[in-house]
Amino acid sequence: MTATRRTFSALRLWVLAWFVASMGMAVATPFVNPQTIEVICSGAGTIKVLVQTDDGTVEMAATPMDCPLCATPAAPPPAAVALPLPHHPLAHALQPVEAARIAAATAAPLPARGPPARS
Repeated sequence: MTATRRTFSALRLWVLAWFVASMGMAVATPFVNPQTIEVICSGAGTIKVLVQTDDGTVEMAATPMDCPLCATPAAPPPAAVALPLPHHPLAHALQPVEAARIAAATAAPLPARGPPARS
């Protein structure tokens, strides 16, 4: 039981030591091999990050939160609300049954189709 406790305690210390070492390397890397970084802001609120490396210029992705000038200072605009169409006074005439009645009342008489029913 005590051997497993000592093993887990040593393992925990090794993991902590490797974590601290990796964080130290991440902090020291810019000092050992510095690179030029250019941030280009556009008027539309987009950002382009250019990193100068030994191989040339590399474009990296960036979000608007990387630059306080490109962040939107206010809440997004409210959603557009579609207003209802105004009521047309002759809207009833556009209904199929009413349209048929109006057409029947105002239309010319139908042309003759054959001989009269009485002869």
